[in-house]
Amino acid sequence: MSFTIKDAQGIEGMRLAGRLAAEVLDYLTPFVKPGVTTAELDKLALDFVVNVQGCISATVGYQPPGYPPFPSAICTSVNHVICHGIPNEKPLKKGDIVNIDVTVIKDGWHGDTSRMFLVGETSIAAKRLCQVTYESMWKGIELVRPGVRLGDIGHAIQTYAEAAGYSVVREFCGHGIGQKFHEDPQVLHYGKPGTGMVLQPGMTFTIEPMINQGRREIREMGDGWTIATKDRMLSAQWEHTVLCTETGYEIMTQSAGTPPPPAFVKPQATPTSAVMATTAA
Repeated sequence: MSFTIKDAQGIEGMRLAGRLAAEVLDYLTPFVKPGVTTAELDKLALDFVVNVQGCISATVGYQPPGYPPFPSAICTSVNHVICHGIPNEKPLKKGDIVNIDVTVIKDGWHGDTSRMFLVGETSIAAKRLCQVTYESMWKGIELVRPGVRLGDIGHAIQTYAEAAGYSVVREFCGHGIGQKFHEDPQVLHYGKPGTGMVLQPGMTFTIEPMINQGRREIREMGDGWTIATKDRMLSAQWEHTVLCTETGYEIMTQSAGTPPPPAFVKPQATPTSAVMATTAA
């Protein structure tokens, strides 16, 4: 397994790309309401990425082996869609939940993040799923520091989600990221403590658990991309790109509209080299 360690210049490039990706979600937030189509959201996102931010969409035309080219600047996964939903002309309706996932390229570096959006007033069950999924992501993030193993992160996410009565999708995972969209390591959202790769300072990767309201089994839709729950129950996902620092972690996909961490997340000790680099900049 090969992975890249980012130097100070690379970390700064990732920090910028990550912030820009998060700002796309900030920009889209007021448009996510009943009656809008995900195709309209995609057009807004692409215009913002290209003409306002001066970035490149990492997903338009993206074609890993065995897949057709992805046609859009965002993935929009509504209700029982787990991930990779292709924007379409169907209007969102009150009570829907939707994950919007965006990846941009700035100066060769990738920023990758996603958030859940509630469309109008939703059910208590839908809100709880979105909240527990967010907290599950953070259960993994708060463990990030040198010496921790990836299995520890996956176990923390799995334990928290399953204790709440949900299931964890296993066919898709987080990933290393940098000048390539997908690098090693794979970051599973389930696992056993004390197993997997040992984290090192300078590693950047996504943590992006997909949590299902019902069973974890998936089904692939006919467009070659969209993945949905087999039992058609709701699914939620949140994603941050994370840097392993000398003493902990830094969220690379931060912006003015980024939701705050859950109350259980403890403040990190300072300074870290990454924080000092931010201050110096």
